[in-house]
Amino acid sequence: MKITDLKCAVIGNNPVVRVVTDEGIDGFGEVESSKHYLKPHVMFYKNHILGEDPTNVEWVMMKIRRLGSFKPWGSAVSAIEMALWDLAGKAANLPVYKLLGGKVRDQVRVYNGAVRFPMSGIEPEHYAENMVQMKASPEGFSIIKQGVAFHGAMAQQVPDFYYGEVLTGGYHANRGLLTERGMKHLITCIEAMKEVLGDEVGLALDCGPGFTVPDAIRLAQTTEHLNLMWLEDMLTGDYVPWVAPDSYREVTRATSTPIHTGEQIYLRQNFKDLIEQKAVNIIGPDPCDIGGIAELKWVAEYADLHGILMAPHGTGDGLLGLAALVQVCATLPQNYIAFEYPTGRPEWWYDIVEGLPDPIVKGSFIEVWDRPGMGVNLIPEAARPHLKEEDEAFFD
Repeated sequence: MKITDLKCAVIGNNPVVRVVTDEGIDGFGEVESSKHYLKPHVMFYKNHILGEDPTNVEWVMMKIRRLGSFKPWGSAVSAIEMALWDLAGKAANLPVYKLLGGKVRDQVRVYNGAVRFPMSGIEPEHYAENMVQMKASPEGFSIIKQGVAFHGAMAQQVPDFYYGEVLTGGYHANRGLLTERGMKHLITCIEAMKEVLGDEVGLALDCGPGFTVPDAIRLAQTTEHLNLMWLEDMLTGDYVPWVAPDSYREVTRATSTPIHTGEQIYLRQNFKDLIEQKAVNIIGPDPCDIGGIAELKWVAEYADLHGILMAPHGTGDGLLGLAALVQVCATLPQNYIAFEYPTGRPEWWYDIVEGLPDPIVKGSFIEVWDRPGMGVNLIPEAARPHLKEEDEAFFD
């Protein structure tokens, strides 16, 4: 079997990768919609993989892995890797988890991820109201994550939240020392959410990036009595192309509140210091940024050797990415907590794929399916109407 083509189409806002072979077997991978611009990055790698046997996944990846980097290039490499595993599983007539060593759990725990309800404001009562809605969501999530501080509207909309110039726009560019007023507001909002969730549902907080080390320590210590699941990406995170293990270690050693990071990190080499220095308690690599699902599994096992827990980041709003997460998380060691649940957006995504259970999530768990490859396939006839004009040949 040989790779004859590499294609990429934006379906909705999601770049979808297709690896084509001379035996009529295809593999698919996907990138989250926030990287809708990624098609040229994917196609950069085409000439490097043509003619190769796609079932020799590691060999193909050796040709392109070092040509990637932190977002967005690592996302392109990762999507290709996931498509290769999908193809290899179909060729072997086995689910991908079998190719990764076999499953150790029949169902995988997830947390809310892309299941969110609009916030009606930035006051503590608004965060409490949001948790009431989240707790009642039919998925029955046992862990709920909410954005606070620099990860969301709080830093921009709370007057005098921090010392510094307030920047508008995406990619969480704000950073600075919190004012006393800002810290009090943040803690009161966290307490309001935890009051709603009680000890029935764990509360995780997406915090940044943007915190200084002193504020990160202060927040973590002040909330120790709330038994939070974790504080995520306080110092680094989305579109921050460095790891800062020394700074994270300073925070982690100062508190019993679990500290979490990792969604932006590409390749095992960039997790090495974070893990070996035990700089955080939990890592959360994204399979579509770290370099793929096999890379994620390697890092999870290495983290487990060092007593570090695993809560993988989700691929935003993507059902092919969801399938990849189910397959790899079924194989992870016992340091696995839960992964961030992606959903299909727009809603018609659920009409253009086959293979997903209905409902997908029951009691915060997804049953691991046994179909070949990733087990979730695009339906060409249903997907074609949603292709952009320049991508009409994607399924040809």
